[in-house]
Amino acid sequence: MTESLKDKRVLVTAGAQGIGWAIAQKFLANGAHVHICDVDAQACEAARNTHPNLSVSVTDVSSEAQVAEMFADLRARWQKLDALINNAGVSGPTSRLEDTTLAAWQNTLDVNLTGTFLCARSAVPLLRAAGGGAIINISSVAGRLGFSLRSPYSASKFGLAGLTQTWAMELGPSNIRVNSVLPGVVSGDRVERVIAARAAAGGVSNDEMREQLVEKVSLRRMTMPEDVANQVAYLCSDAGAIISGQSISVCGNVEYLG
Repeated sequence: MTESLKDKRVLVTAGAQGIGWAIAQKFLANGAHVHICDVDAQACEAARNTHPNLSVSVTDVSSEAQVAEMFADLRARWQKLDALINNAGVSGPTSRLEDTTLAAWQNTLDVNLTGTFLCARSAVPLLRAAGGGAIINISSVAGRLGFSLRSPYSASKFGLAGLTQTWAMELGPSNIRVNSVLPGVVSGDRVERVIAARAAAGGVSNDEMREQLVEKVSLRRMTMPEDVANQVAYLCSDAGAIISGQSISVCGNVEYLG
C-alpha cells in the first residue's frame, strides 16, 4: 500500500498539528511530497524545522483570497496534485441552541464547510492535470450522530457527507475519488478543550466527562491521530483505488453522543 504513495503530491490543510500533522508525517514517511497550511504561523515554522523538505503556508481556508494564493504557489511548484486532505476545522461553541450566537454558528460553517469547498474547488484542476487523485474530507462521528450542545459543529460535519457524495459523482469520470473519514474521540488538545467545555456545562469534573465519552466507544478507548492517518493513507493509495463516495468511521465504534 505505502509504496504507491511515493512521490505523490499532497496538500494537508491544518497540517501543522494534531490529526493534520499525523497525516502529513504519514505521507512524508512514505516518500510523498507534502505541503501543509495552517493558521498558526509558529506551528508551521516548527513543522518546517522538523521536515526540511516540507513546504508550508500560513493560510486561513475560510478566506477565498488566501486559498487562491496558496493554490497559485502550488501550481507554480508542482503543476499537478495527487491528493487533497481537507482537515481544517474548528470545534465551534459548546452551547444550547438558544444560546448559540449567529457569529459562532457562521464561523464554524465558514471554516468547516466553506473552507472545504474553497480548497476542493481550487484543487480539481490540479487533480485532473495529474490524471486523477483523491480528496479526503476529515469529518467526525458528529456527522452521523446528533451531538447535543454542538449544533454548528454537527451541522457542518453532516454537510461534509453530502459534499462527499456529490463530489464523488461529479468527479468520478475524471478518476478523482472523494471520501470522508469520520474520527471519533481523538486524543489531543482539541478534545481536551471540548471535554473542559462540556464538563463545565454539565457541572462535572474533566475526568468524569472524559470517562463518559470513552464509555460511549465500543472499544473503550480514544482514537489516536495515527489511526486517522492510516485510514487516509489507505484511501489515497492504490489499495483504495476503487473506493469513492464513502463516509468511513475511524472511531472504535462510537455508539452515541450525548
